[in-house]
Amino acid sequence: AVASTHSACRLTFIRLSGAVCIPVFLPLTVLFLICVSRSPEAGVLQWPPPLPSKDQLWDPVAPTVLLGWMTLHSLLYFTPLGKVRRIDDLLAFSFVCFPPSGFHALCISGVLLMLLLGLGAPMGYLFELLVPLAVCAIAVSFLFSVYLYIRSFWAPSHALALGGNTGNPLYDFFIGRELNPRIGSFDLKYFCELRPGLIGWVVINLGMLMKEVELRGSPSLAMILVNSFQLLYVADALWNEEAVLTTMDIVHDGFGFMLVFGDLAWVPFTYGLQAAFLVVHPQTLTSLKAAAIVALNGAGYYIFRKSNSQKNQFRRDPSHPSVARLETIATATGKRLLVSGWWGFVRHPNYLGDLLMALAWSLPCGFSHLLPYFYVIYFTVLLIHREDRDERQCKAKYGPAWDTYCRRVPYRIFPYIY
Repeated sequence: AVASTHSACRLTFIRLSGAVCIPVFLPLTVLFLICVSRSPEAGVLQWPPPLPSKDQLWDPVAPTVLLGWMTLHSLLYFTPLGKVRRIDDLLAFSFVCFPPSGFHALCISGVLLMLLLGLGAPMGYLFELLVPLAVCAIAVSFLFSVYLYIRSFWAPSHALALGGNTGNPLYDFFIGRELNPRIGSFDLKYFCELRPGLIGWVVINLGMLMKEVELRGSPSLAMILVNSFQLLYVADALWNEEAVLTTMDIVHDGFGFMLVFGDLAWVPFTYGLQAAFLVVHPQTLTSLKAAAIVALNGAGYYIFRKSNSQKNQFRRDPSHPSVARLETIATATGKRLLVSGWWGFVRHPNYLGDLLMALAWSLPCGFSHLLPYFYVIYFTVLLIHREDRDERQCKAKYGPAWDTYCRRVPYRIFPYIY
């Protein structure tokens, strides 16, 4: 009993420490990475680090751009495009309707950006705005999270997330008390998950490409590859937008600072560091190297998309011809586990594809600096941690059937390695 109490106290301390430290550490990390990517040395370990001056932290254009961007996508959220998907099992006592029109929002954003470029808008100025925009996005993340925390006390008990209602204000603020907060039909979590930050990532990349055009007359092959690979990734996520409705973020996690900051600041300003790096540190790629990188990204995308499509099709309709002949294991819950096809290769083939693509995004930046590989290193750690969480939850949910699955499919992400 004493050991159990000690373990519980230690776990509580770790969670509380993380909830206190992460909201300070991660925003500083974002600003640090941006500053390093723009510095001539681009050294992650250089000391003292390239800190921005006060003038570099603020530009009155930045809040205007950010709020205008958020307003645009709030309006596009309600455009009558795509079909409305009704989900009855997110909350026990209510249903949720989602308008999956994110891909249309991406296309409309693209058209508007092309019009701005045609009118001579200085898209390359986004390079100078990176730090002020990140500062504004961080500030909006904090203010929005405070609003979400306060409004959660008026939410019905069944609308609260299981892990975010501990009674500890700091931890609950970080994790999020309410599962899917909505203003009328406007689902705040669903909106932030895929719209302003994800599409904003692509826009920032385009700004880096235009800055390179300003400096050198044309975009480099390395910059074109980074922009193309990451645009494909974002377009795929928005084209298959309904898949997000079964993710842990939507179904299980509360909407607090952790997800808000990740959606609005972390993703758009750290996932595309390669493009910002290339503005200051141009790289030359031979046709052979470019072809090899394209092949790697193509292989990763193929594994990622095929495995996710197979999983989603099996969830929607196990009798569909594309999945009906796959071998499965029965579970006590009445559901079945795939043990052939992509999900008989490794337990998380989608993670494998994701990591291959992440590596392909970094390779155009060469091997002289560590910074462009921040994303693939971070993402590897994140997916291994997420895989471990998935394993524990599946073990608890499926019991002996999961043990059988693990014996049949021994490798978690990397075949014959892990």
